[in-house]
Amino acid sequence: MNEMGTLALGLVIAGAVSGLTAGMLGVGGGIVVVPVLYHVLGLMGIDPGLSMHIATGTSLAAIIPTAFSSSRAHDGKGAVDWALLRRWWLPMLIGVVAGSALAGIARGRVLTLVFAVVAILVALQLAFGSEERRIADKLPEGPLGTVLPALIGGVSTVMGIGGGTIGVPAMTLFGMPIHRAVGTASAFGVIISIPGTIGAILSGWGAPGLPPYSLGYVNLLGFLLIAPISFFAAPFGAQIAHGMDRRRLRGAFAIFVAVTAARMLYDALA
Repeated sequence: MNEMGTLALGLVIAGAVSGLTAGMLGVGGGIVVVPVLYHVLGLMGIDPGLSMHIATGTSLAAIIPTAFSSSRAHDGKGAVDWALLRRWWLPMLIGVVAGSALAGIARGRVLTLVFAVVAILVALQLAFGSEERRIADKLPEGPLGTVLPALIGGVSTVMGIGGGTIGVPAMTLFGMPIHRAVGTASAFGVIISIPGTIGAILSGWGAPGLPPYSLGYVNLLGFLLIAPISFFAAPFGAQIAHGMDRRRLRGAFAIFVAVTAARMLYDALA
């Protein structure tokens, strides 16, 4: 198989896995897409300083249809907390704008380091965390109720992920049932991915060394291969999430995230 065929196969697989995990675990497909794109771009000889920007920007673009598909599937099961979304969308959007600005000026090594550290924490939470663990019985209000969604939006945008990776553990720690947290977090992707993609396009516009078919830091080839597969896979993931014990699945996925994040951490520190 030639290099282009290998690239296409890898991106299709990444799209399928990202859609399924977005629906099943609420961790956001970007946690799969970003490391896959990062390593594929490296194999293609793209400047490491650009690889992470392109990976996060393309991931955010691919999340757009997946987020709509996944949130519709969860809403059909009554698992989306629309009252919470009405309270959180504005501070989350402010966090996305701030995260886009930060990602646009940060060096690729910094973005890689941030992704790797947060992804390793996510892997540990998936492997050893308990979905029944609580620090409070309800989500915070007041200043913390504003800061929390802003942080979810900002950090997710910098990482190129959809919000569920951080949002689901945060909401379950504050007493939200896991299935409702997963369903609500699927809608975070809509709030994060659209302005995040626009920010990636604008901040990367005219950057030297971009691969072919790039619109700023969004690679259209990657988007076109990943997004449709991920879109159609997300509802199947949502169905699985509501019908199975996910402990073994969480453990296997935690190993994948930990291994890919550890390699990225090595690249950032080397």
